[in-house]
Amino acid sequence: MLIQVKNLRKVYPMGRLEVPALKGINLEIKEGDFVSIAGPSGSGKTTLLNIIGLIDSYTEGSLVIDDLNIGNQSRQELTRLRRELIGFIFQSFNLLPVLNVFENVELPLIIAKKGGTKAQRRERVNYLLEEAGLADRLNHSPAELSGGQQQRVAIARALVTSPRIVIADEPTANLDSDTGEKILGLMKKINKEDKTTFIFSTHDPVIWQMADHIVYLHDGNIKSEERR
Repeated sequence: MLIQVKNLRKVYPMGRLEVPALKGINLEIKEGDFVSIAGPSGSGKTTLLNIIGLIDSYTEGSLVIDDLNIGNQSRQELTRLRRELIGFIFQSFNLLPVLNVFENVELPLIIAKKGGTKAQRRERVNYLLEEAGLADRLNHSPAELSGGQQQRVAIARALVTSPRIVIADEPTANLDSDTGEKILGLMKKINKEDKTTFIFSTHDPVIWQMADHIVYLHDGNIKSEERR
């Protein structure tokens, strides 16, 4: 099992109060799963994704990723695991304004020391940007792009290092339906060919239809779970 979540709780302190975001989650995700985390706003979807993505810590319980107990890892080791195992697609894009489109997508390859030669990195970046419909925007800055175009750059950047796990928070929210379906098709292709595990937090019914594992959260609990 690639990811094992056991009795996971997350509590946020709010002054003298404690606000529970997750109330004892038990979840197993296999390598190659295409997972949709569904549920209303405030149900804990983003919190769960941030914990699995090693961005946020948990209060109680355990998280095991690739046979490593995350609670036993140092901060330095967690940073390495994030860099080597996980790709992120954020709602806020998080593109670097001083870099152009090509450089934003290439940067994770340079940081992770992946991708081989400069020519091989260029080939990988160009492939993903072409698939994302951005082949004519390589030298543009993020400020010169629409919100939907910036989201497509962020998606290409998340996929460029061929991570084993991709965490995506509403990845199609800023895309028109045609572009969204094309990007999802690319993700599904990578999922099938490379056994990349995708975990989405989404309200998009297209993702629900494509998912082979759907987890419904409500008020910090798993209300139901479906495997197809």
